[in-house]
Amino acid sequence: MSSSTPSAAGEYLTFTLGAEHYGVDILKVQEIRGYDAVTRLPDAPDYIKGVINLRGTIVPVIDLRLKLRLAEARYDSFTVMIVLNVEDRVVGIVVDGVSDVVPLAEDQVRATPEFGATVDTKFIAGIGTLDERMLILLDIETLLDSADFVDTAALAVAA
Repeated sequence: MSSSTPSAAGEYLTFTLGAEHYGVDILKVQEIRGYDAVTRLPDAPDYIKGVINLRGTIVPVIDLRLKLRLAEARYDSFTVMIVLNVEDRVVGIVVDGVSDVVPLAEDQVRATPEFGATVDTKFIAGIGTLDERMLILLDIETLLDSADFVDTAALAVAA
């Protein structure tokens, strides 16, 4: 069993990255928008696409597929940006597509399996089961609190 406790019952916005389905707590979602051009920050990691000006707020944008070291991201008419409000910060994450909002009961959420040191599962809050598919439930606070992101968020504020 993982040290992170699975999130209890709740509603999750589900989205796809490649062939996999992910979920994020709906209460963290501020809005969903089409992928727009971003202003690239110098010397930022590849997964930080840059920043956008969202109604006067400078918002860092992360390509979640690159952040999680999945296959190269493609950008097409289905590419979506989910704007999240996490710990008083606004951040955009780029995903392949948004599916729907699903309620998960406590018995539908399982703990993240332990893989040892070879697989980093600290960003995964649990695994949701919904009919025949599994949802990887992201711990978005942990994902966005990584040290390299905090540095770039400071860069974005200074920009």
